[in-house]
Amino acid sequence: MKQKYTACVIGTGRIGFTLGFDKKREQPASHTMALLANPCVRIIAGCDTDQDSLKLWKNFVDFHFSQFSFNSRKRVQIFSDIDELFNNCKPDIVTIAVNEDSHLSVALKVISKNPRLIILEKPVALNSKEGSLIEKASKKYSVPVLVNHERRFALDYNAAYDFITRIGDVQKISASLYSGMRLYDPRHEKDGGYSLLHDGTHLVDVVLFLLEALGEKKLSSPVITGLYKDPKDKKVIRSLTANFSTRKVPDISIMMSGRSRFFGFEVEVLGTEGKISIGNGHNEFYLRKESKLYTGFYSLEKTSVVKVPHKTKYFANMIQNAVDFLDGKATLKSTLQTGLNALKVLEEIKNSF
Repeated sequence: MKQKYTACVIGTGRIGFTLGFDKKREQPASHTMALLANPCVRIIAGCDTDQDSLKLWKNFVDFHFSQFSFNSRKRVQIFSDIDELFNNCKPDIVTIAVNEDSHLSVALKVISKNPRLIILEKPVALNSKEGSLIEKASKKYSVPVLVNHERRFALDYNAAYDFITRIGDVQKISASLYSGMRLYDPRHEKDGGYSLLHDGTHLVDVVLFLLEALGEKKLSSPVITGLYKDPKDKKVIRSLTANFSTRKVPDISIMMSGRSRFFGFEVEVLGTEGKISIGNGHNEFYLRKESKLYTGFYSLEKTSVVKVPHKTKYFANMIQNAVDFLDGKATLKSTLQTGLNALKVLEEIKNSF
């Protein structure tokens, strides 16, 4: 397949590059690896202020081209300054994979350069005020932005999206996040160094994504329960549950813990006719069947009607969506607006405590 679009990566750290070497993760697991794997895209440049990281990135990409490209003489260019990058090349796709506290400044600068598409790592920004500035610039320069809320592209979560209308009326959605990272600390407002923003954006976005399948767009104001503060530092929030409702779903709970000695991410959707249970490393779908245990009763049984491949293709499908969008074949599955919606819910949770 012919390479049709050029790309550059701004930010050659973990999500931009090095997670692509994690042997336990489903690959591709970084922007660089996913771009390299798509035959319609060619990386032409990288940018980072960390020179050591940038040189490692260049060596790897150049080696990849030497092994797998028909034109192995081509080499990627590297820059430590965004203006210098755009003075020397004009990429169609610009991936922004910098730290959260740099999203605003980098996004505004890149948008002003008028690329055909920006892929912005989640969350959109540190807060909705900064996010609205990115949105305003995007509209001013007519530059579309794809936000990497990766589960919107994953085959397992898309299977859940399609299946949710088969489980009857949805009675409850329970979404949970477990980690050892502080859930919130007001002293990290300027760098985003807390789980509510860093990981919570994924959890909230998944809930909003599944609600879209039911025609729902807005959550009620949150009611906070189970608030737990760090015994040694009362400014640090370690866990909480935010409770919501919608017109069609009366009970939605989003539980986030920063007290756990493990990482977990899971969502359960309970309907009147079935159930969905999905998370890191598992996906189960249940339907109402005549009970094997009790005469005259019905039970939930796992169904085989949903076929989820072993690989979710979460990163590969994100890049393919970018290509299909530029080809005029598809709309963006994760937009600046959906990213802002998740950010606003997180702020409502934060403001509630």
